[in-house]
Amino acid sequence: MKLFKSLLVAPATLGLLAPIAATANEVTISDFAPAEQLAITNSRVDGLEARMNTIEAGSFSETTTASFGANFYAGVTYDDDGGDDRDDNLGTGYDFSIGLNTSFTGEDSFDVTIEAGNADAPGIVELGGTSTGAEALTVDAITYTFPLGDKTTIMVGDNTDASSLFTTACAYGTPSDTLDACGNVNAAVDNGGVMAGLAYDFGNGLTAAVGYAGDENDVANEEGVDAYGANVAYTGDNYGVSLTYGALEDGAEATFPASQDNMDVDTFYALNAYYTPEGSLPTISAGYEIGEDESVVGDADGLTNFFVGLQWDEVGAGTLGLALGTKTNTVEDTDAQYMYEVFYSYPINDGMTITPLVFVKDVSTANTDDETGVMVKTSFSF
Repeated sequence: MKLFKSLLVAPATLGLLAPIAATANEVTISDFAPAEQLAITNSRVDGLEARMNTIEAGSFSETTTASFGANFYAGVTYDDDGGDDRDDNLGTGYDFSIGLNTSFTGEDSFDVTIEAGNADAPGIVELGGTSTGAEALTVDAITYTFPLGDKTTIMVGDNTDASSLFTTACAYGTPSDTLDACGNVNAAVDNGGVMAGLAYDFGNGLTAAVGYAGDENDVANEEGVDAYGANVAYTGDNYGVSLTYGALEDGAEATFPASQDNMDVDTFYALNAYYTPEGSLPTISAGYEIGEDESVVGDADGLTNFFVGLQWDEVGAGTLGLALGTKTNTVEDTDAQYMYEVFYSYPINDGMTITPLVFVKDVSTANTDDETGVMVKTSFSF
């Protein structure tokens, strides 16, 4: 009986409270503050709102976008030198990057890369992570790219490679630092510094590019170390080929008579190609480079590099790669030292990828076994 009575009383009580709530909603600050004080308060609120709008509008351009990435590394390298001491300690590290992009005309691109990290432990250096002093955020590169007509693209920047506009015909996506150049090790000049480059698109897959990079304090003069190069590439539906030329001053004075005291200039040529067959067969990428080190006195100044890689883009949910290539420049009349690797890149989700890598490197030291590395890279993008 008490429960039934409560059910009858509750609607009546709510009916009595409704007019009171409506009346309370009509009470405003003007019922408590004088008109003069209210005007001062409103003025201050309007001023604060205007300042906030100005700060918000001036913080970023409407065309500015930011992308973020982070990598975590873990790995071990093993080198048995025949003794009790073995280099098999586990190394770990990380790096973090911010990419800022702005377009002023809709066709140009102003790009800033900011990085920080601690990724130089012995067990993980092959993954090529970034390390900065005190792990502080550092501006890594600044570039501005813009079109000149319909077919020409120009890039200028700082701390940027001379080959930034080059096209290397390679479809192999290794996480390793040694084989990521696909054999185009020296011709794709990467000395950084102040940079200027130009690319031209002939259409139908044919492109050409030139580039220069040099010391910021000594641009294009005898005191600075300069690099320049050129590149021609053709890309078809399922194949590509490129030829790259690079010249790099090595900072050493050549052995010439006093009247010909010139800076040594090392020159290189690299030929790269890839082919993607139909079906489940892997993409084949290959590269070969020849060059001369002018600082070497005598006839043994020739250098070569070699690379070949196979990549399956659909092995389960991920990508499988196998490759071999020279781990360092092969000097004329000496034996080549190779690196062999296998990797598998597995996407956990849209923003996270795990990539294990296993490699073996030839070691030139007498009575020393090959160096073996096992490491994992975990990447986040957001």
